[in-house]
Amino acid sequence: MSTATATSSVSSTSAEPLADVLRRMKEAQRKSGAPTYEARIESLEKLERALLARKGAIADAISRDFGNRSRHESMVSEVFIVLGAIKHAKAHLREWMEPEERETSFVFLPARVELRPQPLGVVGIISPWNYPVQLALSPLVGVLAAGNRAMLKPSELVPETAELLRDLVAETFPPDQVTVITGGPEVGEGFSRLPFDHLVFTGSTRVGKIVMRAASENLVPVTLELGGKSPTIVGRDFSMRTAAERIAAGKLFNAGQTCIAPDYVMVPAGTRDAFVEAYKAAVAKMYPSLEKNPDYTSIVNDKHRSRIEGYVQDAKTRGARVVEINPAAEAFEGTATRKMAPALVLDPTDEMMVMQEEIFGPVLPVVTYQSLDEAIAYVNDRPRPLALYLFSNDRDTIDRVLTGTISGGVTVNETMLHVAQDDLPFGGIGPSGMGAYHAKEGFDSFTKKKPVFRQSRINTTGLLRPPYGKTVDRLLKFLLG
Repeated sequence: MSTATATSSVSSTSAEPLADVLRRMKEAQRKSGAPTYEARIESLEKLERALLARKGAIADAISRDFGNRSRHESMVSEVFIVLGAIKHAKAHLREWMEPEERETSFVFLPARVELRPQPLGVVGIISPWNYPVQLALSPLVGVLAAGNRAMLKPSELVPETAELLRDLVAETFPPDQVTVITGGPEVGEGFSRLPFDHLVFTGSTRVGKIVMRAASENLVPVTLELGGKSPTIVGRDFSMRTAAERIAAGKLFNAGQTCIAPDYVMVPAGTRDAFVEAYKAAVAKMYPSLEKNPDYTSIVNDKHRSRIEGYVQDAKTRGARVVEINPAAEAFEGTATRKMAPALVLDPTDEMMVMQEEIFGPVLPVVTYQSLDEAIAYVNDRPRPLALYLFSNDRDTIDRVLTGTISGGVTVNETMLHVAQDDLPFGGIGPSGMGAYHAKEGFDSFTKKKPVFRQSRINTTGLLRPPYGKTVDRLLKFLLG
């Protein structure tokens, strides 16, 4: 659903129209029925082997698409997280698949009731460019564990990675089980209008609205993983040096091109200068140089770099002070790299674009607060974020922030690590998304839990059928009082 131009619009196997691909997959699902536990484990293990066999190729393809992408960051964010999700699903799948017993209403005993999990059918997955493998394959883990089939639409902004995903899937799964559709915006739009049994979209809030509107034409349920401005609050009791180091690490991972990256930081009044110096020192320690440093990732394309630069210029024009952090004093203009020096924006105001838009780059506004209540109110006055970060060792402070704010997820005394926990769901709330995947919640998102009532051979429900008489009157008097 990006605005970039596509070079092709083909499926993983042919130029078959999208509707025909989906029709073929639904027919295969109906013919074969719900896969067994053993078949689901086999699918997960096939994906696991394919991912491990191509881990180097994945890092290389993403790096070529970005211009430079830290190999270590790719191994952690693209390979490690997906492998963790696969291992967790394999370890818990049998219990997830078991029918769930529920309590039978007293008057209907000894009947039994249960929830019986069933696959939904065919799930569509639209994945973005910033973590192109993780955000395509992590939901696929839940889809396969729940016994579904899937159509994947990767972003056209990372064409080499999209082709790698297409080849990986084609060599691993039958085309009527999992298939990859490549192409540009027109393909993405058509994809989002298909009558899937569920649709997963990861991307911006703006495009998420478009996808949801398109899916609504067929009443397709959606899981939307969006973004927003994830706040970071530094408590008065916490070491400013430690906080700055951890915030810088999270902010500059993938050069800030992360939906849960810290988008602005709030520090106690009177500590801003200390934070600035600690942040500058942390950046210099991690990235003593930038341009040729393989650890420091490039901005994905010229358009996104220009967008971020526009946010910075807008902040300057409106009176903010921008602190650029360029330890080796390198010049980026006129070079082939799309790297950007990290920057702090001081004295930001609400009308500045850096405080209105998700930055998705290595730029961090710094806001000061007088009291914790003021910081909580500041967060609550804005759209609910995908993530929130708090640095404090004070139990009361932690409890007040956790209780007083609403966000998709929280990491305390670190950033972003909640998304790497195999047994935690991942999802937003309000403008930052709806629904969740990862862990059992991923299995549940792609499962229909069918309510089942099992009547006993010995039962009293015959008393509730016509012709009604005094016995029913006495029963109703007992039940209703």
